[in-house]
Amino acid sequence: MQVSLVAKTEEEMIEIGSFLSEALNGHGAIHISGDLGAGKTTLCRGILRAMGHEGAVKSPTFTLVEPYQITWRGKAVDVFHFDLYRLSDPGELDYVGVDEYFRPDSLCLIEWPEKASGCLPTHDLHIGIDVSGEKRIICVTANTVHGEKVCEQLPGKT
Repeated sequence: MQVSLVAKTEEEMIEIGSFLSEALNGHGAIHISGDLGAGKTTLCRGILRAMGHEGAVKSPTFTLVEPYQITWRGKAVDVFHFDLYRLSDPGELDYVGVDEYFRPDSLCLIEWPEKASGCLPTHDLHIGIDVSGEKRIICVTANTVHGEKVCEQLPGKT
């Protein structure tokens, strides 16, 4: 299943993150692809804000992963925001213990997943962001049953 959405402003991208947050229900693995400046981190910010995170959300370019522990719907949820842009060798993920982050009860948001091709666990959704003038075309593709359930809840499903 695939859903296409359009964001014309940063606020609309954050709102799409909010829709995703609700549909994800606090868990899953999400691959997010797009050129520099496409809005990947803004989308992650929207997801985290909708879950109640009030602090800064920046791209963890140099640390590879930024952990967040959020109380959402009365339960503690671990969210891990990865930015693999500066990853020079996918084997580097072994040093950060990447497999330990991908649990059934955690939410993993992975920017630049193509930098670690073949080294990441199965993902529920792939989100591709394309820039078209001033707007962003967001294509959400399900890769698992959980991903399909998420897509079914998003506006604009096809």
